[in-house]
Amino acid sequence: MAHTPNRLIHCSSPYLRQHAYNPVAWYPWGQEAFERAKAEDRPILLSIGYAACHWCHVMERESFQDEETAAYMNAHFVCVKVDREERPDVDAIYMQAVQAMTGHGGWPLTVFLTPEGIPFYGGTYFPPEPRSGLPSFRQVLEAVVEAWQRRREDIETVARQIWSQLEAATRTEAPAPVRAELFDQAFSMLALQFDTRYGGFGGAPKFPQPMTLRFLLRYGWRTGRKEAIGMACHTLEQMARGGIYDQLGGGFHRYAVDRRWRVPHFEKMLYDNALLVLAYLEAWQLSRNAEFRTVVEETIQYLIRELRHPEGGFYTSQDADSEGEEGRYYTWSWEEFWAVLSSKAGIAAAYYGLSREGNFEGRNVLFRPFTDHEFSVLQGMRPEAWEQERLRLREALFEARLRRPAPERDEKILASQNGMLIVALCRAAQTLRRRDWLEAALRAGEFLYRHLIANRRVFRCWTHGERLEVGFLEDYAWSGLAALALYEATGDRPWLERVHELVEALCGEFWDESSGAFFDTPLQHDPVLQLRPRERMDNAIPAGSSVAAELLLRAAAIWDRSDWLRRAEQTVSSIAGLMARYPGAFGHLLGVADELCYGLRELVLVGLWEELEPFRGLLEEHYLPDVVRVYGAGGDSCDIPLLRNRTAREGKATAYLCRRMVCEAPTTDPDILRRQLNLA
Repeated sequence: MAHTPNRLIHCSSPYLRQHAYNPVAWYPWGQEAFERAKAEDRPILLSIGYAACHWCHVMERESFQDEETAAYMNAHFVCVKVDREERPDVDAIYMQAVQAMTGHGGWPLTVFLTPEGIPFYGGTYFPPEPRSGLPSFRQVLEAVVEAWQRRREDIETVARQIWSQLEAATRTEAPAPVRAELFDQAFSMLALQFDTRYGGFGGAPKFPQPMTLRFLLRYGWRTGRKEAIGMACHTLEQMARGGIYDQLGGGFHRYAVDRRWRVPHFEKMLYDNALLVLAYLEAWQLSRNAEFRTVVEETIQYLIRELRHPEGGFYTSQDADSEGEEGRYYTWSWEEFWAVLSSKAGIAAAYYGLSREGNFEGRNVLFRPFTDHEFSVLQGMRPEAWEQERLRLREALFEARLRRPAPERDEKILASQNGMLIVALCRAAQTLRRRDWLEAALRAGEFLYRHLIANRRVFRCWTHGERLEVGFLEDYAWSGLAALALYEATGDRPWLERVHELVEALCGEFWDESSGAFFDTPLQHDPVLQLRPRERMDNAIPAGSSVAAELLLRAAAIWDRSDWLRRAEQTVSSIAGLMARYPGAFGHLLGVADELCYGLRELVLVGLWEELEPFRGLLEEHYLPDVVRVYGAGGDSCDIPLLRNRTAREGKATAYLCRRMVCEAPTTDPDILRRQLNLA
């Protein structure tokens, strides 16, 4: 039955427009919905999800497209739909509320609010009929209506209690000193949770946790504890061989439902892949494991092939579903596999772990039970002969898969996620000497400044020419780090000037001097959202405050700004106690804390760009996470403190290395700089 579109038809979000023809009378988040709820004394039913979320689609099919369920929702609630990727502020507050009420969270997020926006009950996915210990969605609706009509005082009591907890979570804790023991404690906690067999932390489901893995790499590099690097590398190896990694097309799915990384939730997110490129790249720098380099190359190839807008920005995600089934695009029946490869199917099935019965609903998620070396030995083949055969088989399967209907794509372009990918592309381009990746990073950066950054304001997202006129802390912080990465990769001064502009804007809009903390929303935040959110823990991406602290710390070193340094220090010290107890929730901030504890190394390279290549090569080849660099031509103005009195010695390219106001002797010899950087 065709329906007249509801109010979501006018929204730019692809996720919201997916619900525009539901019989539910959805409102987008805004004043109109809350005013109606107050006028009619109705509770608000808030549903939060995102376009690539499989169970969001399931709940829509089962409940929001059901005529009877929709009629009941429309009769008793004001129904509001939110795209969590457009409005991370709304999602953060109500996710925290549901976690406080139920002990867990996730998407779809279902929350019941008073007309003032105060949550009093919630959960995640609810089925159409009771199952697996869950009540049906209709039962939940009826129970909420009964409580609203007959036990309003109980609801108001619960709402006040939840709101008090949410307000308390935004307060700043007493600062704690950042010392080396913090990192030892964090490592010990992670080691206790580590899965020594399959990598990762805990049991199923398993998430990649790239920020935690990057902390382990940094900790192992800093302390010489090889077991920390080993934990990260083992995890990355297991993931690369599992079904969480797309063995044919490259790129990672959201998470694995099993301990062995074999069966994923099939959505592919831009942020996961950007952060994992950084993790695999750094692991390659420390281990020189060729498999890690291959994963970086294939993942970037996937992102450019599948998620890039023609103008250079990158889309948000690909769906888990196609042809009405979860994972249909990525999985194989035994018969499909043999139809493509015929006589070669047997060896390929052994390599990719295929069986007749399958490992996912009668079909097969491809994974690799053996390393390439192990498999070549088992097959009695020379490694180079097997490598050639493997590539032929992979290409044949990939070409066959391309003929299938592809998963839908969420074509929002988010500032924060494009920023983190630009950082990853710049670092990968420098490390692996790929000019095409640097060109991709530059095009993405130019896209941001054409569509999402104007007059020192960063906007959240752009979709088919429409821009969301709000930006959040993470958008400013990642855009600043992206501009810094583009400067470090190209030496072009305008990118460095943009860093300065964004840091000033970030501090002006998001820093609260009275509490000594960054908030996620700007000063003039949404009046409907009565609480100004402050996310401290990493979730799927690093907390905005931790990214802001990294940006400020590096910018403070370049411009000698004690006010920026103080804000970075306050951000870290106010969370230091939590970091030691819950390191898995603070992987990114632990890296920033490392830089505060040990100090950044400031490297100034003076000379013509081409002449600096031997020095730049040292930086690009090695893992040096604590180096911030600035380039000068020898006759620069002194608007950048690090460049003052720094000249090319004897007309030659010259390197100046300092840490904490102590400098090494200037050198024109790359081998001397190598020793100064402790690379000899």
